[in-house]
Amino acid sequence: MNWGTASASISLSLFIISAPNPIIKARPQLRCKPIITKSNFDGKCRALGESQSQTTKPTVYQGVYGPWTIEDADIREVILYRSGLVIAAASFVLASSTALLPNDSVLSNLIGRNLDLFYAIGSCGLGLSLYLIHIYVTEIKRTLQALWLLGALGSLATYSTLAQPAGMNLVQYVIENQTAVWFVGPLFAALTGLVFKEGLCYGKLEAGILTFVIPSLLLGHLTGLMDDGVKITLLSTWMALFVLFAGRKFTQSIKDDIGDKSVFIFNDLREEDKANLIEKLEQQRQTMKEP
Repeated sequence: MNWGTASASISLSLFIISAPNPIIKARPQLRCKPIITKSNFDGKCRALGESQSQTTKPTVYQGVYGPWTIEDADIREVILYRSGLVIAAASFVLASSTALLPNDSVLSNLIGRNLDLFYAIGSCGLGLSLYLIHIYVTEIKRTLQALWLLGALGSLATYSTLAQPAGMNLVQYVIENQTAVWFVGPLFAALTGLVFKEGLCYGKLEAGILTFVIPSLLLGHLTGLMDDGVKITLLSTWMALFVLFAGRKFTQSIKDDIGDKSVFIFNDLREEDKANLIEKLEQQRQTMKEP
């Protein structure tokens, strides 16, 4: 390297070192946050300087009496409602399986010794569902709950005053004494009302069939006009459809079992508050109609 080239290189280096540094804007680093939707997977890029916190806003539904949202308490109620149906279905199926299993089987004997326990658990599961069920007409809900209570008390009275003194469990006593259906029947009438509501609201075929199967079996046994073969067929149909019905409840959206929450909120208001709300809604409708 000659002295001219070296001198030029040194001068250029000194110029770069001594010259003021330009303001260099740091390029933001990008980070991709995946967003999963029902139809696709999308990568959304964000700058590091952005806020990473996002508040998920609940979906607002427009009801008859105003907007409403689904809260955690609503979700818990729906899950408990559906769980009660599963408990009732599982208990009744186990109790009824003794009619289909061989009498000398170990499983049949084991279940037979605990029929009253299965009946009690199933009744409690049904009671839980009837307590949490969402029905717009309060009087219908209270009627179903009253039927359940009447059937539960009738079952308890039949067991303590009739079945136990005779050395039988409740289920066995009802099978051998047709008139006992009058005492336990209201509980199953409440179940019939529940499946009727589900079939009417959601068009569930199994619920619609159960609406006819349950009372047909009970009335056939009460009147003595139905032979054992038909009873076994109806009982098997009942149990199969009940399991299908209870299981399929968990395939529905939570919103289905909540219904229009604004109606229930309205029903809980005082009469004065109801009148004020209706007047306010009418004013809003009139305002919207005006050009």
